[in-house]
Amino acid sequence: MVIIPLLDGERIDDLQFLNLRIIQKAGAFCFSMDAVLLADFAMARAGDTIFDFGTGTGILPLLISGRAERTTFHAFEIQKDMAEMAERSIKMNGLDDRITIYHDNLLNASKRLGFACADLVVANPPYAREGASIKNPSPGKRIARHEGDSTLEDFVKAAAEVLKTRGRFSLVFPAHRMLEVMECMRQYKIEPKRMRLVHPKPNRAPNLALIEGIRLGKPMLHIEPPLIVYDENGNETDEIKRIYHRN
Repeated sequence: MVIIPLLDGERIDDLQFLNLRIIQKAGAFCFSMDAVLLADFAMARAGDTIFDFGTGTGILPLLISGRAERTTFHAFEIQKDMAEMAERSIKMNGLDDRITIYHDNLLNASKRLGFACADLVVANPPYAREGASIKNPSPGKRIARHEGDSTLEDFVKAAAEVLKTRGRFSLVFPAHRMLEVMECMRQYKIEPKRMRLVHPKPNRAPNLALIEGIRLGKPMLHIEPPLIVYDENGNETDEIKRIYHRN
């Protein structure tokens, strides 16, 4: 593994998967369970060309690269410090031949790399609608969590531009906004085809929705069994252990 110098406040976290590690910074936006669940749900295939919009510190390309061989990634991040951190994480793991980080707005992806060139697009867009909640005082966390610089529609539009016909778009979003996601996807000719709801506990309502759409696909939504994070006693379920490779 390549030795990469750290900047003030940075640390290296072990992903506990194929000896992968990631650089993160105290007080900045750090990846959460959402990204881990999405990496599993997306079901990348060997040889896929994958775009990641809003990559943050590069967590999705890192996790997905270990799940599917010969995949290549184009990961876009609008925050300069996060993009630079992601680049160093990629180099540290020796994956710079497969993963390219772009410090750029995701809406420029098709201009830089062309239309209809992606097999799969993954995204973990900001969850909070503009004006719907109190914004985080940290600029980095605000961009990652609140719409503003990039909206849900921006993510869907950018995905529609780079996806091949029958290409897949997988994202994670709050369950209460899943109809909004599906309406937006259909507006850009990405047909919702697969959905899985994430429940904190068996007796709790879902808080997240994992959704996959197909570019120019035919209408038919497949609803997968619910994903339960913790059982009645507060222990991780077998499914979560599987996703985190703890079995």
